[in-house]
Amino acid sequence: MSEQTTRTIEARHEALAIDGGRPVRVEPLPLEFPGIHHMDGEEIEAALRPLRSRSLFRYYGVRAPEEVEAFESEFAQFLGASRALAVSSGTGALSTALGALGVGPGQEVIVPAYLWVSVVAAVVNQGAIPVLADIDDTFGLNPVEVERQITARTAGVIAVHMSGAPADIRALQSICRRRGIFLLEDCAQCNGGSVGGQRVGTFGDMAAFSFQMNKNMTCGEGGCVVTNNSHLYERAFACHDLGYARDERGRLQVGDAELCLWGKGYRLDELRASILRVQLKKLPGVIARMRRSKYRIRQALEEFPGVGLRRIVDPQGDTGCFLITTYPNPAIARRVNQALRAEGIVTSPQGVSNIVMTEWGLHIYYNIVSLVQKTGCDGRGFPWTLAENARLVRDYHKGVCPAADSLFERSILLAIPSCLTEKDEDDIVRAFRKVLSALGLNRG
Repeated sequence: MSEQTTRTIEARHEALAIDGGRPVRVEPLPLEFPGIHHMDGEEIEAALRPLRSRSLFRYYGVRAPEEVEAFESEFAQFLGASRALAVSSGTGALSTALGALGVGPGQEVIVPAYLWVSVVAAVVNQGAIPVLADIDDTFGLNPVEVERQITARTAGVIAVHMSGAPADIRALQSICRRRGIFLLEDCAQCNGGSVGGQRVGTFGDMAAFSFQMNKNMTCGEGGCVVTNNSHLYERAFACHDLGYARDERGRLQVGDAELCLWGKGYRLDELRASILRVQLKKLPGVIARMRRSKYRIRQALEEFPGVGLRRIVDPQGDTGCFLITTYPNPAIARRVNQALRAEGIVTSPQGVSNIVMTEWGLHIYYNIVSLVQKTGCDGRGFPWTLAENARLVRDYHKGVCPAADSLFERSILLAIPSCLTEKDEDDIVRAFRKVLSALGLNRG
């Protein structure tokens, strides 16, 4: 009898904590913030550089600023991209990219059912109409469903690499090129991920990154726009700033009619850029820690035929920050989730981990109330009521994306912190084995 089989049999005979048994652990798991766990004196020293120089603005100061420009160069090199433009948030990156791509009223932009609210907010704030497309077992856009949603008014597709792993980006890239529409990658939750050795963010016409608190690398809040297209970069530069180009001294240039646009004021400052430069150097190590923990746990779950595991397009390119498991029906998923939580597979109250995905807030399309109700900031229903959008308005209620609906109801999301110890991993594996065996999910 193998050691693995012995452990499974032992787990089957343990009383579940939810039924009065002894829990696997009582100490909360670490919080999920990947980059934060690896912050130390290096970030502090880096932040002091612009403070000591008293030059916090990226274009000019008491001394010549250098942090933002250096970060952009280093980040572009890390990704294998031509140009990177640092901005003040991931939402700002999406908005800047859509502005550069010329998105506006009368256009549709395809977005996935599994996303973050900022994706649809960026489309709506440009005056365009978001169009939902269903997902598949990658938890990313289903290429077949994307093709089905394309119309004569489709401007492009936003492919969102959710929960740490890439979408089927090569298939989406092929569709967009063949149909003559743009592909914008949202890499906020997959910074450092790759497919076939190529970094996410370099497959599309443009890409948006976030460096918010929860991300693989962070400065608290920040973002970046990436592209290999020089014209789109110039437009993005103008959009993120005051609407115009700047010369090498940071002075506005208003003579180029092609770059007389409207700015959004999303410039990144020197202070945050200095922190990001340190975090970027640590990013490969952070990803390696999360991936090691995730795949150790995931391997243990492969012995349970009753548990579905998310399809990973390229396991070597998975950043590892989340584990998604799927169950035969919603009732079993909820029972497993409640039982795991009773076994101590939880974080401190300020963290979010080990949840049924329907509880994942504004990541789920039908939880975004302003989308479902088609509200606008102007009180008149912008952009839904614009004449240009009269025949483009879609339905966003639950049921529009049935594959996603089913996956959300039957799946559990578990954050994989970048600082898990072997004991933490052991406890997670033991709790899964205990719960899944008791519920009979070790049988096919």
